[in-house]
Amino acid sequence: MKIAIGNDHAGTEYKQTIVAYLESKGIEVINYGTNNEDSVDYPDFVHPVASDVENKKVDTGIIICGSGNGASMTANKHQGVRCALCWTAEISKLAREHNNANILSIPARFVSQTQAVDMVDVFLNTKFEGGRHQNRVEKIPVK
Repeated sequence: MKIAIGNDHAGTEYKQTIVAYLESKGIEVINYGTNNEDSVDYPDFVHPVASDVENKKVDTGIIICGSGNGASMTANKHQGVRCALCWTAEISKLAREHNNANILSIPARFVSQTQAVDMVDVFLNTKFEGGRHQNRVEKIPVK
């Protein structure tokens, strides 16, 4: 499995924890930064993650910013991206099962690092249910 990850200054410590967790599981991680806590603009780090997901260069993406909102909004501008802003493992699970989410957005200022890792674990280990949800997911893109 290959995952792209990106964050702003609010998510640097979270990203480091998540990357260590993923690498301990043998998962390849492409890190688009930032790698410090100096103020940055989150789109600069989210667009590369979303592009990799959109172009199928990675299996999924993880993005982290203070509220998770700006990062999620940015990622969802890309065709074929279904980015879910999650704040519990249960929401992360439903985002995969019902929405076939392919990017997880984490709000660093509202969850602990332990919760973030739990959400990542659930997100990566949950499959899309398809069925009645497939028709709904197909209606998401503007055509």
